[in-house]
Amino acid sequence: MSNEYQKDDLAAILDGFADEMRTIVELQRQRAALTASATARGKRVTVTVNADGTVIETRFGSGIEELDYPEIAKAVTEAAKQAAADVARQSREIMAPVSQSRNRLPKLADIIPGMPDLSKELAIPEAPVVSTAPPKSPERLGGFQESVADSEQPRRGGATDSGW
Repeated sequence: MSNEYQKDDLAAILDGFADEMRTIVELQRQRAALTASATARGKRVTVTVNADGTVIETRFGSGIEELDYPEIAKAVTEAAKQAAADVARQSREIMAPVSQSRNRLPKLADIIPGMPDLSKELAIPEAPVVSTAPPKSPERLGGFQESVADSEQPRRGGATDSGW
């Protein structure tokens, strides 16, 4: 393989990389602008999240007074989870071209003779699934249960009750 051929290949790869970076910047801009909203309890509760799944607005509709505090709390949590799942789906759809493009790029071993294929070693690992379980749930505690003394104390529900 001639040295000139390698330079042309490398120049084409660098041009492709620059194009890819511009595409990624544009897709990230589009993703950053995403929002998603979800409703619960007959549209009495609406939660809107940003691209990161952070709640940016919570609205209560007519009839909210018919719900007690634990029902409102559950509705807010339910709507927030739904909205976060929707914005995550939208994000994956927007960023899909990056993964597809990455799969089309030549491997380093294709460019540099004798270079080992390191694609598996350099692959970004899958992130673990993030739990949506409440703070003191068995899932979060790794199966560890509250002590008997804690669980036998009477609970009084209210606006700040998170034990639902």
